[in-house]
Amino acid sequence: MAQQTNPADYELDPAIAARLKPNERGLVPAVVQAAGTGEVLMMAWMDEHALAHTLATRRGTYYSRSRGEYWVKGATSGNVQHVESVALDCDGDTLLIQVTQTGGACHTGDRTCFDADVLL
Repeated sequence: MAQQTNPADYELDPAIAARLKPNERGLVPAVVQAAGTGEVLMMAWMDEHALAHTLATRRGTYYSRSRGEYWVKGATSGNVQHVESVALDCDGDTLLIQVTQTGGACHTGDRTCFDADVLL
């Protein structure tokens, strides 16, 4: 059997899908932290297929609302996320993903998406 590479081909375990509460667009926010330190690296969106792909491959996989497509973190930049853990919050509407990050997590190349514009 050929290895699945398209996130859209992955199906989420029905028991997990039943607990997930996506928004009206079928998406849930995913807060991504550095494993070990808890530093928040980025926030992205996932649907059931992106989450299923992430759980199966342990590579951070997200859904781009602006491009309308899936992206596996690091596939083009080399800034790969190895997923260490995934947790669903108590309401089922937000994911917390802990990763070992190689290179910058932000699309700008920065280590984190939250260090360039500190407001307070």
